[in-house]
Amino acid sequence: MLICLFASVLSIHAQTVTKVRHTKAAKADVVTTGTLTIRKPSYVCISTDNDRDQLIMDGTQFTMTMGGKKHVTDSRKNPQFATFQSVLQAVINGKAIPAGEDLTVTTKNGQQTITITPTGKQRRQMFTSFVLVVDAKTSAFKLLRMNDRSGGYMEYTFKNGK
Repeated sequence: MLICLFASVLSIHAQTVTKVRHTKAAKADVVTTGTLTIRKPSYVCISTDNDRDQLIMDGTQFTMTMGGKKHVTDSRKNPQFATFQSVLQAVINGKAIPAGEDLTVTTKNGQQTITITPTGKQRRQMFTSFVLVVDAKTSAFKLLRMNDRSGGYMEYTFKNGK
């Protein structure tokens, strides 16, 4: 009971997640499971494969650990992640999705699909686009897909809404 009280005070909630890693070079996709943890106002952690792979947004800092390699960026220096951060924070905090030239929002069948595609010259970006699908009423995450330059992607499917 104390844990539940503590979690509600910090506005923490978790969802189960299935991650699919697709690459053109591999014959079969790699599928792992884990958890999504969200803590208001600006912390998101997606952890899969027994915490070996993680995607963390902590304020303006994004850390991705994948296959033992750690990639870190800060949204104050990376426009693509600045847009991604503003979208995630809006969804987490139940606010309107901010407008931007590099994002589109569509609503269909009770879900919002938010697509972030950087405009202009984007050198050295790990991802060519992000697609986030959330429940339009509850803002629960449904799907996050991050498309890479080689035509592959990482797709996270979330269950057990907020």
